[in-house]
Amino acid sequence: MTICILGNGLTALTLAKALVNCKINVDVLFNKKNYKINRSRTIGITKNNIDFFNNNIINIEKIIWKIKRIEIFSENLKEEKLINFKTNNTQLFSILKNHKLYNLLEKNLSKNKFFKSKFYNEKDFFFLNKYELIINCDSSNLITNRYFSKKITKEYNSNAYTTIIKHDEILNDSAVQIFTKKGPLAFLPISNKETSIVYSLYNSNDQNNKKIEKLIKDKNFKYNIKNIEKVERFKLKSLNLRSYYYKNILAFGDLLHKVHPLAGQGFNMTIRDIKILLEIVKKKLDVGLTIDSSVNIEFQKKIRHKNFIFSNGIDLIHEFFSIESKMKTSLISKSVKLINNYPPINKMFAKIADRGVLF
Repeated sequence: MTICILGNGLTALTLAKALVNCKINVDVLFNKKNYKINRSRTIGITKNNIDFFNNNIINIEKIIWKIKRIEIFSENLKEEKLINFKTNNTQLFSILKNHKLYNLLEKNLSKNKFFKSKFYNEKDFFFLNKYELIINCDSSNLITNRYFSKKITKEYNSNAYTTIIKHDEILNDSAVQIFTKKGPLAFLPISNKETSIVYSLYNSNDQNNKKIEKLIKDKNFKYNIKNIEKVERFKLKSLNLRSYYYKNILAFGDLLHKVHPLAGQGFNMTIRDIKILLEIVKKKLDVGLTIDSSVNIEFQKKIRHKNFIFSNGIDLIHEFFSIESKMKTSLISKSVKLINNYPPINKMFAKIADRGVLF
């Protein structure tokens, strides 16, 4: 038995590694000869998902930077903290560079006897008939356009700008999120000398890199910046796929859901999806059942409603602060600050961010 994965991005390789660890043959098929991963992009992974990753996919302790505190500010309340998540443990979540995780997975998989990577011509899909289960992680192939076009989408009329700043060495274990009047800005430490930046700006199609660099410097209150790397831009929208599968083809990763980056939950949702998929696959293997299209039916039943609730919760957070910015009031920020002072609610928010909804 061999499972086919379409695409060779970060999600595809992560899923492939999880499956080969179960001694399942995996063919990764891709139609982009030179896949390039953005070196300025980083991902945040929650403590619970780090543990799952280390135990079930691959140990990533050497490439992560552990965050012990999350501080959330609103420009409307100047320097007052709205929310302060902190832990006495080693980490709340961790930050790592996308390309480091990608290279680690690619190198490890290349040595695995259960793994094969092949280039294919997407005009010739006849070879897919030999697979009983196909997992599509490629958002731009013909299968996606043909079978996975029905989705609930929302345009944010915003762009996210990502870069990495180099600065003087400090104790850098606190992530900072600032809800500015132009959009949410995140400072995400990746070492004592480097910090990743994600700045989501409203109506920002006319912004050039120099303007973005100036905005980052203006909002920065923590770092003595030495250098700002090349700024990358991507358009922001949320997405929820209406149906997760077509026959024996399962959509996965960003095809299923995209969320606003303000909470750093995009890849965490994908890891939780992998967790559920592995549970289904292992259960079938344990009783000698075939891994086929029945996996898709069960996967959608177990996870779609959770992903929908969670992604809409993130969208609600974005809308709250967006409305506050447009109304030029600090009422929402003051309310959030007041609620956060109640320990059980703070603990509940932290648990949802770590484990997701209904996990």
